[in-house]
Amino acid sequence: MSAASALQKAIFARLSGDAALAALVGANGITDRRPDGPAAPLLVIAGIDSIDHSTASETGEEHVVTLEAWSEAAGHRQVQAMTAAVRAALDDAALVLAGHHLVLLFHRDTRLRRDGKSRFHRAEMRFRAVTEPHA
Repeated sequence: MSAASALQKAIFARLSGDAALAALVGANGITDRRPDGPAAPLLVIAGIDSIDHSTASETGEEHVVTLEAWSEAAGHRQVQAMTAAVRAALDDAALVLAGHHLVLLFHRDTRLRRDGKSRFHRAEMRFRAVTEPHA
C-alpha cells in the first residue's frame, strides 16, 4: 500500500472515530468524495499531494492533505466548529499507518469562504505530513 493511501485510511479512521466531529457532521458526514446531491454538513478528504522527501540516508515522502468542510448553515459558525474539531483530531496526531511510519502531521492553513456557486460555506484545510517506509 502506498504511503498516501495508508495516510488517507488512517486519517479517515481518526476522523470517523472522533465524537466531537461526529456530533457536527453525523454518522455519514466524512467521505473521500463530495456527493452529487446536497449533503451538508460534510467533511471531504479532497486530496493528497505527495513528493519525494528522501535524504541521503532515509527514504521518505512529504504529503499535503487537503480536507474540505461544507455547511449550509447561515454564516461560518458551523464550518468553523468543524475545522476546529478536525484540527484537534489531526494536528500532531500519532496515527498508525500500514507499512509506513508517520514522522509528523501538522496543520498548515485553513481558508474559509462562501461557495460562489451554491449556498454552502466551505473551509479548505491543509495538513503537512511526512512518512517513511517501515524498515
